Amino acid sequence: MYEFREFHIPDRMMDGITRYIEHGIPPGSFLEAIIINDLSSAVSNADDENMGNIPAYVAYFYNHTPQGCWGSDAKMRNWIDKKVKENDEKKL
Repeated sequence: MYEFREFHIPDRMMDGITRYIEHGIPPGSFLEAIIINDLSSAVSNADDENMGNIPAYVAYFYNHTPQGCWGSDAKMRNWIDKKVKENDEKKL
């Protein structure tokens, strides 16, 4: 679990973040909205626990992830493509 002030990211969500960052596996709709910096979609796709913890997600991506992996839809798509390519090259 990641904590930021009184907010947190539950362990069940950290797995999806890790899969996205390390392997380029596309996240679900809530995490995608966080990653592309779409607050209205994040709010509309959040469950009750995540709704109250959106600041932790923003802090985590801002402070603990590579800059190129978040901030817009284009950055997310490029990150996924980059990681897929890296993973394919490792298989060769």
